[in-house]
Amino acid sequence: MCQDVAMTHIVAVLALEPVVGFDMTIPSTVLGAATRADGTHLYDVRVCGVDREPVRVSAGFSMIPDHGPEALAAADTVIIPGTYIPQPRYEGTLPDALAAALATIRPGTRIASICTGAFVLGAAGLLDGRPATTHWKRAELFRERYPQVELREEQLFVDDGDILTSAGLAAGVDLCLHLIRRDFGSDVANRAARACVVPPWRDGGQSQFIERAVPDEGTDGTSPTRAWTLHHLDRELSLQAMAAHARMSVRTFSRRFKAETGQSPGTWLMQQRIRHACHLLETTDLSVDRIATAAGLGTAASLRHHLRSELGVSPLAYRKTFRAS
Repeated sequence: MCQDVAMTHIVAVLALEPVVGFDMTIPSTVLGAATRADGTHLYDVRVCGVDREPVRVSAGFSMIPDHGPEALAAADTVIIPGTYIPQPRYEGTLPDALAAALATIRPGTRIASICTGAFVLGAAGLLDGRPATTHWKRAELFRERYPQVELREEQLFVDDGDILTSAGLAAGVDLCLHLIRRDFGSDVANRAARACVVPPWRDGGQSQFIERAVPDEGTDGTSPTRAWTLHHLDRELSLQAMAAHARMSVRTFSRRFKAETGQSPGTWLMQQRIRHACHLLETTDLSVDRIATAAGLGTAASLRHHLRSELGVSPLAYRKTFRAS
């Protein structure tokens, strides 16, 4: 539900050193661009620290926040940008000063995180039993530290009502535009996006940005077969054919393959087909039909189905996003 446009929504951005500088500036930039038609700002964004001391930024400089922790108690929304603060990341705990600052947040206040700011929310117990996301590179560490959280690392942001989390870096822009859209409607969000020269909505999730590991072309186990498979993705490769190439029984090959890659041969093969299709979309002018054939996915319809299922986007949308000019 949109808020009454006569209201000014107070946002406190809590900078925790070493804070990710890009993340820290997103709320002020994007929310600061949300205005009424007459240009009046709809958000009052206040950057604060756990004290009034300078805060180190991961980019190699320090910044002095205009506000101390008292800004948290006055906020309608609190946003925690990405941070390399060690205790939440490696110990699952909060420093005493940070715990005390978070305790001043009023009940019912909306709380959001950008990137690794989710570790702070996890350490505070705010994500227990709830869906959340963070930077895909930190997903494994987050799961180890906070197994009680339903991590959705494939999503750009997760809205769970009063708690929202976003993926890495630029996903904070998506999150803030979503907040504007939720608070004041699509027209205001679209106007803010135009002011920031960013798309008002991005298709798909962060799974389209995750690096896929290239199989090791070693000489042991199933490695030679995996390397061989990559050179024959245009073929209809059965489990029996892969096992025969490895000179193993299907049962032994499947067991060895899973032990070496953590995946079944079928799952791995489909990921390689999709990965190859993505590479062709990025680097060639081939039609979607020809790419589907070259990747062994059969038809354009099949490629569209698998790409949308895996990455949340269509082939043409993927090409538009990633194709080098």
